[in-house]
This record gives sequence, structure tokens and C-alpha cells, in this order.
Amino acid sequence: MAIKTEHPPTADICLLLEGTYPYVRGGVSSWVHQLISGLPDFSFSLVFIGGDRNSYGKAQYTLPDNVVHLECHYIMDPPKTQGKTPGRHKHRAFSEVARQHEAMQNTGCPLHQDQIGPLIDLLLDPQGISYDDLIHGKQAWQQIRNQYFEACTAPAFTHYFWTVRTIHGPIFKLAEIAAEIPLARVYHAISTGYAGFLGTMLHRLHQRPFFITEHGIYTKEREIDLAQVSWIPEEEKFLDTGIDARMSYLRELWMRFFHTLGRMAYGSANPIISLYGGNRERQIKDGAPSGQTKVIPNGINLTTLSALRRPHDADIPPVLGLIGRIVPIKDIKTFIRALRIICNQQPETQGWLVGPEEEDPEYVHECKMLVQNLGLTNNVKFLGFQKLEDILPKLGLMVLTSISEGQPLVVLEGFAAGIPVVTTDVGSCRELVEGGKLEDRQLGAAGRVVPIANPGETAAACLDLISDPKVWYQAQKTAIARVEKFYNETQLFERYHHIYTDILAQSSAELSTPYLEPASRGDR
Repeated sequence: MAIKTEHPPTADICLLLEGTYPYVRGGVSSWVHQLISGLPDFSFSLVFIGGDRNSYGKAQYTLPDNVVHLECHYIMDPPKTQGKTPGRHKHRAFSEVARQHEAMQNTGCPLHQDQIGPLIDLLLDPQGISYDDLIHGKQAWQQIRNQYFEACTAPAFTHYFWTVRTIHGPIFKLAEIAAEIPLARVYHAISTGYAGFLGTMLHRLHQRPFFITEHGIYTKEREIDLAQVSWIPEEEKFLDTGIDARMSYLRELWMRFFHTLGRMAYGSANPIISLYGGNRERQIKDGAPSGQTKVIPNGINLTTLSALRRPHDADIPPVLGLIGRIVPIKDIKTFIRALRIICNQQPETQGWLVGPEEEDPEYVHECKMLVQNLGLTNNVKFLGFQKLEDILPKLGLMVLTSISEGQPLVVLEGFAAGIPVVTTDVGSCRELVEGGKLEDRQLGAAGRVVPIANPGETAAACLDLISDPKVWYQAQKTAIARVEKFYNETQLFERYHHIYTDILAQSSAELSTPYLEPASRGDR
């Protein structure tokens, strides 16, 4: 499936994709495929960044003809080592790293190129700081030791030491990747995080334009993940006090790392795109220069999906569909518990879970055990990945119980097919259901918005809609009107065509002037 040639052509746009397209299905991957397919005038190269290579199978999408190159990298693979004794005279380099760490402590301020550039140069310069220096160097050991005694003594030093090494290892892997990626005219990351930092390095290395589109806020999603993982050691003092309002120091260390990656990407990217106003505000709060941010909402193929609408005299199917990955962030358990309440009043109601189950098998098992324990084996179906055209005509209601979302594509797809939604109050979901600007709000409500992790209110909202055809059809009417007026994919393609055209015009004058490596720093 990989399109990787010895001398790949220079693409118009290189998409930097962390854990998504083309190996993982979901809203972001669907959007990437939609964007590439809808802009055939541009050529694309794809750089997929995964964690553990064993976590990914075959590609889930057939690549469009305008994809000229695909390569995959995995940050859990250790960076290459030179097998040499690390340099003993890199005092200036390590002093620069210390200075950069100190400058980045003010987490709310934007970072500028004069702050970002020197650190990137240290990673890209062969005479800078290498992975060998991190793993075997005396200066790295001393710096980690000094930071431990200056910043914290709560976790054991061994836990702190290995956390620092684990955090920084992928950075050297990304520098290695940046040095090998084929040249493109524009670099476009579909998140901050590792993909965004790779874009920052490529921008510095090749002096080509770089910009970001964020669907959710990467740092917010990592906060949710880090609050739940069990592989980070907890300090004894926190365990004794029953900490629940703050993370342990090591979890905070991970979060500061991801926030710093985000701020560095924001400091290098222009424009910085979000899907709705709330996420734009969060980007600015996290260090994005406000003048470089803009909002471009999702767009839907109305022609295809409108054909799935049921006749106006058809009965409303007693089927609630949750379309998405079976993972904790989607809070599948609240959906299952809500269905138990609904079935107490309407025993014929079905709950369909439609989405891949490979990402978190343990959580999938827990969800299936909950179904059994609640006596719902005849009501809840785990259907795995399904084609939308096969599922949407059979649903009476779309349900999202997520604890975090951006602007969920599946809600808009449901609207286009004439299906109202019950969703938690996350991301832009309230705006999708109730409307944003005045003209939008005047259309009415396309469903119901409920609190996070509240099975009772979720069940009540679902019953309100599926039990009253008059209420349901009014919500359907609003859903169709809203998606047709504000979320047409033609608008999406026009906006990105304009952005790509403008940025490629900026890049054209620089194509014959590659970035010159920093001068040798043999005294470091």
C-alpha cells in the first residue's frame, strides 16, 4: 500500500498525520480523505506518524490518484545511534537547552522564531545534541540530575530520570525523520503534538510554509488520556492524600511537554485553523497568535447523504446509533447505561455501536461485560466498522456521549441524512444542535444537548425525541436546514483551495533556495 519511491516527486502539500489517515478510521481520517479527493488540482505526499508499529494494520482507505508519496514512521522505534562516545565539549549546546527550557516555563505566552529556532537547530545540526548524548552523555545526566533537585523531589529520581528520557526520545526520532522526508512546497499538520513539531522542524529546515488544522485540541485530549493511564508512577504523598484535583508531578511533566510542543507549532505555523470559535479561543489561550488563527468548519457531501433520508410518512425506527471508535473518550459506558433506562420504558429499543474496536481491546471487553451485566444482550449490538449508507437509513437517532470532541463529522453526516442527535455538551456540539450565530439559532434545535457522563438525562432526551413524532420531525427539519446552509463540503473545498493557492504562491519564490544547515558547532 505504501507509495515510497527512491526519488519521490516534490508534492504541492505534505500532510503530517499523527495516528490517523490512512491506517485508522474516524472523523479526522474521513476529513483528510475528503479533502484530498475534493482538491484534485493539488498533489499530496503523506507522512504517517504512529506510536508502536505493531498497533497498526493495513491501510483503511484507497489513496486518491493525487497522492504521490506515502511513508510511515513510528516514534516508539528508537532513533539511530552512531555508536560513538558522546561529545564531551557541548557546554554551549546544553546551556542553550537549559535557557530554552527556562524561556518556555511561561506557558501562556506565544513562542517566536528567535526562541524556537535555536532549539530546532540543535536537533538538526549533526554537531548539535544527539540521541547518543541523551542516552550516554555525562552532560545530559548532570542536567537531568540538576533539574530534579531544583524542580521536584516528590517522585523517586529513577522515575523522574526515565520519564525525562522517555519524553525526549521521540524528539530525536522526529529530527531523524525530518532529515529524510522528501521536500514539499507546503507542510500541513493535522494536529499539534508530534506531527506539529515535525512541521516546525521542516519549516526551519527547508524554509517552506507550514500551517496547522486542528480538529480537536491536541493538548486537551492528551490531558484526558494522561489522567487515565496507569503506566505513570504516582508519588506516595499524592496517593496518601487522595489526590483528585491535580495530576502527579510526572503527569504534569508530560502535560508541560505536550503544551510546549503545541506552543512551538503555533509559533511556526500560519495560518492556525480550527473548526469552530470555541477551539480557536482555546488555541489563543494556549499560545497561538490570534492574528494567525481562523475558523473553517467541516463540510458534508449533501448529494450522497441526502439520498438516505427516509420518507416523511415512515415510522421512526427505535434504533439509537453511536458511530465512533470504542474508546474511553467516547464514553461508551454512559450510552449503554442510558439504554438500560430507555429499555425499561421501551423494551424494543436497540442501541447500535458502530465503529472500530481494535484501539483499546480492554475497554471494549469492559463495555461488553457491562452489556451482559445490565441484561442488554438482545438490545445492544457491536457492529464494528460499517458503511454510512448501510447504517444511517436504519437509525432513528444519533447519540454521542463523548467527553471530548471538536466538531464531530458524524453529527453533520447524520443531519444530512435527516437524523436528529442527542449529544453531550462538548466541543461545538451545542452549536451544531442549537445553532451558533443568530441566523443559525433561528432555525431551532436539531436534537438535544445533555451533560457529560449522565445516563439519566441522556435517556430522557432520547425518549423525548423517539417517543414523539412531532418533536422528532421538527428536529429533523432543523438538522437538514442547518447542514445545507452552513456545512456544505463545497464551502470547505473552496476555503482550502484558496488557502493552498495563496500559500503555494508564497512558496514558489523560495523553491530554488533550500535551507542551509547551521554552521558547525564543534566547540559544543
